[in-house]
Formats: sequence, structure tokens, C-alpha cells
Amino acid sequence: MQKGNIGVTTENIFPIIKKFLYSDHEIFLRELVSNAVDATQKLKTLVSTGDFKGELGDLTIHVKIDKDTITISDRGLGLTAEEIDKYINQIAFSGANDFLEKYKNDANAIIGHFGLGFYSAFMVAKKVEIVTRSYKEDAKAIKWSCDGSPEFTLEDAERDDRGTDIILYIDDDCKEFLEESRIQGLLNKYCRFLPVPVAFGKKKEWKDGKQVDTEEDNIINSSCPIWTKKPSELKDEDYKKFYRDLYPMSDEPLFWIHLNVDYPFNLTGVLYFPKIKSNIDLQKNKIQLYCNQVYVTDSVEGIVPDFLTLLHGVIDSPDIPLNVSRSYLQSDSNVKKISTYITKKVADRLQSIFKNDRKEFENKWDDLKIFINYGMLTQEDFYEKANKFALFKDTDSKYYTFEEYQTLIKDNQTDKNGSLIYLYANNLDEQYTYIDAAKNKGYNVLLMDGQLDVPMINMLEQKFEKSHFTRVDSDVIDRLIVKEEQKGEELADTKREILATVFNGQLPKVQKTEFHVETQAMGETSAPIIITQAEYMRRMKEMANIQPGMSFYGEMPDMFNLVLNSDHRLIKQVLDDAEASCSEKLVPVESEIAMLKLRESELHKAHEGKKDEEIPTTEKDELHDIEKKLDEQKKQKDSIINEYAASNKVVHQLIDLALLQNNMLKGEALTNFVKRSIDLI
Repeated sequence: MQKGNIGVTTENIFPIIKKFLYSDHEIFLRELVSNAVDATQKLKTLVSTGDFKGELGDLTIHVKIDKDTITISDRGLGLTAEEIDKYINQIAFSGANDFLEKYKNDANAIIGHFGLGFYSAFMVAKKVEIVTRSYKEDAKAIKWSCDGSPEFTLEDAERDDRGTDIILYIDDDCKEFLEESRIQGLLNKYCRFLPVPVAFGKKKEWKDGKQVDTEEDNIINSSCPIWTKKPSELKDEDYKKFYRDLYPMSDEPLFWIHLNVDYPFNLTGVLYFPKIKSNIDLQKNKIQLYCNQVYVTDSVEGIVPDFLTLLHGVIDSPDIPLNVSRSYLQSDSNVKKISTYITKKVADRLQSIFKNDRKEFENKWDDLKIFINYGMLTQEDFYEKANKFALFKDTDSKYYTFEEYQTLIKDNQTDKNGSLIYLYANNLDEQYTYIDAAKNKGYNVLLMDGQLDVPMINMLEQKFEKSHFTRVDSDVIDRLIVKEEQKGEELADTKREILATVFNGQLPKVQKTEFHVETQAMGETSAPIIITQAEYMRRMKEMANIQPGMSFYGEMPDMFNLVLNSDHRLIKQVLDDAEASCSEKLVPVESEIAMLKLRESELHKAHEGKKDEEIPTTEKDELHDIEKKLDEQKKQKDSIINEYAASNKVVHQLIDLALLQNNMLKGEALTNFVKRSIDLI
């Protein structure tokens, strides 16, 4: 028996391994099974180069649980005493490095990177044994043993065949790893696509009302997953089945992209566009990263462009550099190249589907839209490609490319300043009246109801020349696209003021909501009242919901315009009735207001060109007194008009109809409206 110390620079290497080397203790199983695969793949390489002439036989790797141990067995290369000394006792070296150098032209399938993988065993084991026999002629079996200190023993052992058994004596605080379900779960997670068969126990069957083991090995992995095959070898059903295996509870994917590149880096994989029913379904970290079929992580930020982290599927690349735990990606130029390649590949695939089967592309657009919009918003090189196949959808469910839509609307929706006005709605039902009014004018209205449409609108206004997006309810129809200076008979200021006071005083008090009443000649057939909300402020508030830096806008009240149609008979009727009902009470008030304004004007004229100190104090006091009296008379005038308006059912009905149309009539106000409607009928 040989005893010795492992070649390390510090006595406490094992606590360091246990605590810092790996981010998660469960990784040990991946590392040890990967090493077994590595040894098996190396043997296959030796056969292909003629350096090993023996029979390969069954190469299945076995994982076995006993009372206190886990054993991982392979029939790969095995180790000699010298190799154990070099690769196990000298932690600083990696067997993979020497082997890759010697067989660099034939070593594509060898799992590299894993220098310290074996020592992950000490995260869960208080003692580790290696029983191994090299493939070399006349090699003897040996047993290496270590209890977690730098001391080890090496002695002769019994093993009839080449290969290696790693036996882990599980530590008391890691007994969970002796549970069959735990190991099964880890094998499914990390080893389900390894290129060598991995068996865990025996297949089970029902017998006499219970599960019993059969004689057949329970192979847990698919050693030739679809991304290792050529697309020409696969049917649609193969891709769909693989997707169901990866995501058992998901709907069928919209479509998929098969990645296969070997220059200037190696990358294979299949990416799926999932079907998203609602925003709640948006989930990142559904892409699994593999390194030569060994599972690494599902945190693929950095490799996959941010917008494509919404996709599902698998990427496999031996060229992605990983740290010792394989949990975090390091910055590397290859990663940037891979990201650029994937972006181009996705854009090309989308372009191809659009070109070859536009109808199918349109059918899937509502599901694809969030991916494409997200990509165009976050990646300039993707926008440059995607703006050729990205679509607008109008309120009649017709689809247009950006260029097609521009051609459609340029004749009728260009304003007097030469700007192209894109009208849009984000709710077909709530904005039906406004959409209808726009269509009656011959305008086309887009449906922009996606969660990224507000930032998309902002971006497209920057990208498109002389273009503005305006929601159909942001103004009255004649002012949405101003073709020429406004014509039509406008009301006198005094009449406008009376109307504004009549309606202003009867508007409901809604928290964080302000109304501004104005009049506009809109034609006899247009609605008597329309509620609008200016595009800029509304859009800023919507942006505040998704962009933290704009929260200032989110705190501001909602501001609406209540536009009265001075051409409508009901508005004319209210004005005539208000003037007739209030004139007797208003005459003395307006007479007093006129006298006060006259004196105020005289005083202002007398003060023209004078410095403040040259104006007599008495006149300053008089001006102050006039302003105070004017304010009192104005309040009295408003009070008279409001008293009239409070009893006018038509005013209340018109206001409530406008609020109802905008989904703003609720609670007691809605109940009162219903009662008043019944009375009026």
C-alpha cells in the first residue's frame, strides 16, 4: 500500500472546494457522470485512431445508490497508478488538457473544461474511493482512497474489466443525495442528453399491485438528441415531440429555428417560439445551455440577445467559456459572435417564413409580435432586418408591412404641415365611437394593443420621417389630422363662457382626474359631447408604467378635454335655455362686471409708462379692490349658472353619456344615470 499527500499548496483545500468551488452542491453528480462520459469518449477516440484494438462492448455508465454510498461506474479508459498520481493527486493538472493536445484533431466529442470536476465529490462525501483499471495491456486494478484530508492511500484492488468506479461515502449533512427521487431528478436535469447511455437502477413495472424492478436497465438519457442531427433527417413531429419532452405542459410552439454552425465557432441547437396566451406567460430562462450535451445552465443572458431570452429550447457549444463551476459565463469575444449569429439566424428565419408563406406569418403575428417588437426596441441590427417583415394590424384585422402602410395612408392622412399621421386605437370596444368617426372620414386606424406598443410608437416616430402617431380619442376628428385652417362659425366668448360654466359645474369629482371644457363647431350630425385626452400627456403616463425613470408623469392627474359641439341641437338648446333662465339674475351682475372692467381698464391705461413708485397708493388700493370685486362677481355669476345647470336633466344626461362612452361612469353616478334615463323615457 502506498500513502502520500495530495499535491496542494494549502492544508485546507477541501473546505475551500466544499464552500467556494461550486455554487451548488448538486453539481457533483453532473461532474462525476461527465467525467465518466469523458473517459468513454476518449476510448472511442482511441479506437478511431487505431490506438486501441480491443472490443468496446457495452459502454453504459451506471449510477447506483446503496445504504450510505453512491457509485458511478464506467467502462472507459480507466487509470494507471501514474495517471492517478498526475490527474488526481496533482490537483493543478487536468487529464483533459493533455488528452486534447494529443488528439486535438479527433477530440470534438470530448468534454473539456472540467479540470477540477472530480473534487466536487468532496462537497457531499466524507470519503471517496476510486477503483480503476486502465485499458492498457497488463494493467492492474488499483484503489485510491481519501477521507477529505490531503492524505490518500493507493493499493492493489480487484476489477476484472477496464474502467472506473467512483464510490462516494455520503456525509451526514448530505443524506438527501441517497434518495432515489433526488438522484433521478438530478440525472434528468444534468444528464438527460449525454452522448453515452447512463443507467440508474432498473426499469419498473406493476406486479401484484406494486412497482417492481425488471431486469432491464433504466436508461435516463437520450444520447442522440435532435440538435445533434441534421435538419434534413428530422420531421416536424420530431421537433414538436422534443419540445413536449422539454416543456410537458406547454402548447405547441409557433415554429422553431435549427442552429448549426462550425465556423468561426461551434454551435448547435434548436430554438422555439412559444405560444404566449398572456403577459403572465412571459418567462425568461427557458433556454437550456449545454456543453457537448452536458447541461450547464438556463441563465443564458450574454449568449442569447436579451429579446430572444423569451424563446425556449437548447443551445450547445463547446466554445462558450465557463468558470470552474460552469454556472456563470465569462466575458469572451466568442460569446459576442454567437449572440450576433443567433440574432441574424432568427431574423433570416422570420424573413423566410414571411416571404414564403405570408398568410401563415400573419396568422401567427399576434403571438410573434412581442418577440419582434422587443427585438426592434433593444437591438438596432435586428431592427434593420425586422422592419422589412414586421407588421401593422389595423382595426379590420388587415396586416401591412411598414412600407405598405405608409403607401396606404399617405394621400389621405398627411396634415397641412406635410406630416404623416398614423391613427391608432388600443381597445376596439372602448374606442369604437372614435374609430367609427375616423373611418367615416376615410381614415385607417391601427390596432396597437400590445404591451410594448407605447415604446414602439415612440421609436417609430424617431425612425419614420415626418410621422406622428395619434390615438383616435386624443382629439375631435377634425383636429386629429388638420388639413387646413379651421373654418366654421364659432360662438361668441360670452356664450362659450356660459356653456363652459354650465357643464364644468356639473362634472363629477374624480380622484386624480381633471376636466377642461371647450367648445368646437363639429357639424350637426356629430356627437354633442366628446371626451378626449391629449396624446402627449397620456403617452407619458403610459410610459411611466413601464419605465421607472418617468414615474413623475405617473403621479400627475389624468387630464381630459370635454369638447362641446356648438353645432348640435342639444348644445344649442342648453345654451338658449341657460341664457333665458338666467338672464334676469345675470343682468345686474354682468352690468357690475362691465363697470368694474371699464374702471380697471382706465386705471391700467393711466399707469402705462409709470414706474411702480410713481403710481399713487390710492390707485393701487383701488385696483386691488376691483380685482377682489371682479372675483366675487364672477363667483356670483357662476353660482347663478350652476344653480340653473343643477336642475337641468339634459346637461347631466349629456355629461353621463360622454363618461359612459369612455368607461368613466361608475358607482352612484351610474345608478343616477339609469334612474334619470328611465324618467326621461
